[in-house]
Amino acid sequence: MKALLLAGGLGTRLRPLTEHLPKPMAPVMDRPWLEHLIEHLRRQGIDEFVIAVKHHAGVIERRLGDGRRLGVRITYSREPGLLGTAGAIKHAEPLLSERFLVLNADIIHLTRLVPLLEFHRNTGAQVTIGLTEVDDPSQYGVVEQTWDGRILRFVEKPPRALAPSRRVNAGIYVMEKEVLRHIPAGREVSIERETFPHLIQSGVPVYGAPVEGYWLDMGTLGRYLGLHRDVLDGRIRLPWMPTPKRPGIWIGENAQIHPTARLEPPVWVGAGARIGAGCVVGPYGVVGAGAELLSHTQISNAVVLPRTQASGITAIGNAIVGPDFHAALQPVGAAQNEGVLQH
Repeated sequence: MKALLLAGGLGTRLRPLTEHLPKPMAPVMDRPWLEHLIEHLRRQGIDEFVIAVKHHAGVIERRLGDGRRLGVRITYSREPGLLGTAGAIKHAEPLLSERFLVLNADIIHLTRLVPLLEFHRNTGAQVTIGLTEVDDPSQYGVVEQTWDGRILRFVEKPPRALAPSRRVNAGIYVMEKEVLRHIPAGREVSIERETFPHLIQSGVPVYGAPVEGYWLDMGTLGRYLGLHRDVLDGRIRLPWMPTPKRPGIWIGENAQIHPTARLEPPVWVGAGARIGAGCVVGPYGVVGAGAELLSHTQISNAVVLPRTQASGITAIGNAIVGPDFHAALQPVGAAQNEGVLQH
């Protein structure tokens, strides 16, 4: 079975991080998230991938190549324009197997696939949607189902009291290739607003089943920061995750830490990073691979992106510091626990 990874979106809610970077390539503890996802799927037996690319496609293609470095096989479906989820699947049709997986590559889902695949086979579904439960369904499109999991309809952002369930689309699908005939080619098509309702109205068996494991839509700066906190707290273990040097302290290879610097757990210092004299990193400090903190810089509750040089700042609160940011300013836009050090 092949997995189609949808990686072509603009990632507008994660700007300015995604101005020159596809959202699935956002770094998470020294590696692009997309590499973590591929390794997670490889460990579950998936070794053939089609990656749908558009926004800064070359960044993905140069990094991953044909997949050999990761022990998998990768081909690319290059979208001529933004096609939406269903349009991207349709465009990749010639590269897909008769039954295939689809995953939104910019969603953090370290979930078990075998139960979902078994459910799909046992129900005879043409499409099975992986579902996850959320605390506040009013922010999502939720599903209404029969007792055996068949989906009757989607209800978009219902008030909490009127929601038919708390189950929402997790961005994971098992699909039979024949359903692609229901998707028009050559234009943008929304899978939730157009394709799934059409399939349900046409009597095509569309089922949904809960997926087990960690799930997070990292589509905003606040959630991106929250992902790093979850990793440091041990709520999620990434596929590429070394053993900590000491409890709550991860230090990558060839990192240089000045004797007068202080690390306050939980904290991550990436490979080749340099921490200068008198610096304080943590708690909840992440210093990316190759980044450099010059003397007496303090980083707390913040992510310093790889290959960034920062000096003389105190980033306390929710903040991201990167090459495209001005490190002398305090976080802005923190009203929803989202801050960024920017121009």
